[in-house]
Amino acid sequence: MAAQVKIAVLDDYQEASKPHFEGLRDSGYHVTIFTDTLLPYNHPDTPQDVKDALVERLQPFAIICSMRERTPFPAALISRLPNLKLLLTTGSRNASIDVQACRARGVVVAGTTSGPGKPPAGPDSTTQHCVAMILALARNIADDDAAVKSGAWQATTATGLSGKVLGTVGLGRLGASVARIMHVAFGMRVVAWSANLTQAAADDKARAAGLPVEYESSGKREKTFKVVGREELFASADVVTVQLVLSDRTRSLIGAADLARMKPSALFVNTARGPIVVEGDLLDAARRGSIRGVALDVFEIEPLPLRSEWRSTAWGRDGRSSRVLLTPHMGYVEEDTLAAWYKAQVENVVRWQRGEALETVFENNGY
Repeated sequence: MAAQVKIAVLDDYQEASKPHFEGLRDSGYHVTIFTDTLLPYNHPDTPQDVKDALVERLQPFAIICSMRERTPFPAALISRLPNLKLLLTTGSRNASIDVQACRARGVVVAGTTSGPGKPPAGPDSTTQHCVAMILALARNIADDDAAVKSGAWQATTATGLSGKVLGTVGLGRLGASVARIMHVAFGMRVVAWSANLTQAAADDKARAAGLPVEYESSGKREKTFKVVGREELFASADVVTVQLVLSDRTRSLIGAADLARMKPSALFVNTARGPIVVEGDLLDAARRGSIRGVALDVFEIEPLPLRSEWRSTAWGRDGRSSRVLLTPHMGYVEEDTLAAWYKAQVENVVRWQRGEALETVFENNGY
């Protein structure tokens, strides 16, 4: 059986899976590692010929090992993959897989545990990346690095964060983690909003983070994580950070009206998911320079198309447009994490071959 089974490992940009899947090759499996990503099948701008190319790429494989949400698997794609028997993903959830469509076809879907095996001693990878992006944008690190290397010196000024307001859209695990660091390390005041967030819940988040519910500032008591209305958050924050899970409820949640309320000196940072923000509205704000800076680790389409205006514009260099800092969805991309995920995928392949129960089987869409 094993000699006939074809395995595809998708979207492995760094070929981090290679040492883990080599053993399966030695056991007689035929393993193909793809280092690029085709446009998503279910995106309205994806041409039919690209959809067909994706189907042609995936059709031969009985087992597909995917990386998080890099290649979505909607029902329309699953229906065109008659050989697919096992669909593996990294992580403990993947909202871009239509699990019900897979189950209807008899395709088993399974993920992995969230990390390399033990909880991190400090802030997780995505928190670290978000804080790094806030600091890099505020201190103008990327542009200053490029300027010095090209012969320039002190072309602009930095943005101080001490005593400023951090507005977090969402106060879940990641939002609270980022808020804690920015409050403790830089003395930022934290305001938070999401559709169902209450002050009592925010107080619980502060306690869980090892912080007091209130602190004294300028002779008065302030909530450590203060819940405010949506309009107030965007109007008052010096840094807005998006910390929501992408869902039908949060898709296109942040748009022109929110961005228009932001201060001209404010920074907007998104390390959550691109489609939470209306991309055209954010581009328009950046073009006009209505806010000081934008930092993005996530985009509507990933990888970010070469023709994207985010790539092609000389941001912040004409005295009008915003400063823009871009990274290629690196929030979770750490060597140890990827190694643990790929190791777990290989173990699930072996269990599947032996007819044993798999780890982290998905029963519903996304988890």
